Amino acid sequence: MLRIDILTLFPEAFSGYLAHSIIGRALERRIVDIRLHNIRSFTHDRHHTVDDYCYGGGAGMIMKPDPLFEAVESLRGEIGEGNYPVILLTPQGKLFTQEMAGTYAAFNNLIMICGHYEGVDERVVEHLVTDEISIGDYLLSGGEPAAMVVTDCLIRLLPGAIGSDISLVEESHVDALLEYPQYTRPPEFRGWKVPDILLSGNHKEISDWRRKQSILRTARRRPDLLKKAKLTDTEMNLVKSTDLNNN
Repeated sequence: MLRIDILTLFPEAFSGYLAHSIIGRALERRIVDIRLHNIRSFTHDRHHTVDDYCYGGGAGMIMKPDPLFEAVESLRGEIGEGNYPVILLTPQGKLFTQEMAGTYAAFNNLIMICGHYEGVDERVVEHLVTDEISIGDYLLSGGEPAAMVVTDCLIRLLPGAIGSDISLVEESHVDALLEYPQYTRPPEFRGWKVPDILLSGNHKEISDWRRKQSILRTARRRPDLLKKAKLTDTEMNLVKSTDLNNN
């Protein structure tokens, strides 16, 4: 079972999100153990101060190092020392990917720290955390939404968390390709028909069609991903010979 400890200033922000759908079922089945910790609980002044002004001047407040060190060290005392990630969610981190999710999901424990304000004291980065992660090139008010994204992604990879392992293999960003187009009933809606190949019952031709569509969709929408995709020479020629501006 994967245990995820999340350090946050707003643990109540997670309550609804963790109670439903795949995450809620994974918690019920004890596939994952998610524990929320209020960073203010590791302060010792009457105002529970977690931030302070930045040395050298500048706008905004910086999260103090002492509550974060105390929180992580307290968890390490409970979990035990080990080679597990202590992740800081920050816009300065490495861009989170499906490949990274697979690496983190293989651990038994991990700790996530939700950043806030103008960031955290640099000594936290240098001497406490092992990884800095960003979920995109944009700014959030805090790390809580990012922690939810990472948690969701990891749980989907745990055995038994979703109904079918095949779904994991065929989803977007697995093998650096976006997922192929999907359709359901009715076969015709407002004059728009489901592609005939998907109604043919020929599983080999359907599989080939889906592979082709996945490659072309990736080339049109995320050509940067193709650098990491494992394509045959025929598939590379398909990309080169297709007008990618024409859907």
